[in-house]
Amino acid sequence: MYRRERLDRGIKARVDDIFALSSHREIIYLAGPRIFAVLALLIFPLLTNITGTYWQSVFFMTCVIALLALSWDLLYSVGLVSLGQAFFFGVGGYFTGVLNYYYDVPIAVSIPVATLGGAIICTFVIFPVLRLRGIYFALITFALPLFLMRIVEATRIFGGTEGLSGLTPIPSMQTKAYLGIIVTLIVVFVLLKLLDTDYGLVIQGIRDNDLSVLASGINIQWFKAQVVFIASLPATFAGALMTHHYQVVGMPAFAMENSILPLTSAIVGGPGLISGSVVGAFLLVPISESLRVFGTLRMVIYATALLIFVVFLSEGVFRYAQRKYFQFERVVSTGGEEIEYERSYIVRGKEFIKKFWGRKSS
Repeated sequence: MYRRERLDRGIKARVDDIFALSSHREIIYLAGPRIFAVLALLIFPLLTNITGTYWQSVFFMTCVIALLALSWDLLYSVGLVSLGQAFFFGVGGYFTGVLNYYYDVPIAVSIPVATLGGAIICTFVIFPVLRLRGIYFALITFALPLFLMRIVEATRIFGGTEGLSGLTPIPSMQTKAYLGIIVTLIVVFVLLKLLDTDYGLVIQGIRDNDLSVLASGINIQWFKAQVVFIASLPATFAGALMTHHYQVVGMPAFAMENSILPLTSAIVGGPGLISGSVVGAFLLVPISESLRVFGTLRMVIYATALLIFVVFLSEGVFRYAQRKYFQFERVVSTGGEEIEYERSYIVRGKEFIKKFWGRKSS
């Protein structure tokens, strides 16, 4: 009489992410979660009277970590595992700090210039080690921010250990929040479209089997350099944006926290998934800030929560939620009423025939 049917039955084709839509309900079913998430992000900065300035600041920091996590995820898409996102973050921060402090360049110019110039510097520094793979490349990226931190401390350039202070601030918290979230959404959209092209197919092929891609005549190192440059852009922008948020830049820009949080965000959200990095950041950063009331126990609770995520949701929170969403079912009729109706006529016909033949035989 009734059966269970998945909601995406009749919508989703045999190939993933290719849909055949026939009604507005199906469009809402597919686009609804995306529209809801974007609207929630755009509305949150307007709720200052409800959330307070502290959580608005946490929201802004989450956007910055999300940009660093997106940068890490793109590097991972080409097979480069980075342990030093603080390197990109610090270069972008120092670049805009130097322009604004020494040359009085306005932030409307210094942030874009620092984003592009910092990405070029990061690509130039990392280019010679792109032939390394696995743990060797990871160790190099892990050492780079520590190396630059020691250089700043020893040579006392760019303010030394005290850094550069008194930088031009961004006008308001809402401006910071909207700037961070709009850039994050743009980066997500661009990276998703990029990985969906033939160029993205080559990138993922290098990650899966670089020797096969090399045998086809493609210059792997040149492709990796391009990916490093593209991945550096959101990270250097995040560093420049955070620098003008604090109005100071110094050695803490290369701190390990700026490398660990993006890495854990990408892993918790789902490595290799662009949207998963953003979801992971918006989960971990608020959790980390909420645990500050526990004092020294904060790191223990945070590490336990992270361990639970990694062990029991190894596929990532985003992939798990996506899989469960497409498994929603509804109860539909199988047309059993018509079948029962037709069956009743057949039974009555058989009974009539039996009675007729019984009378005839008697």
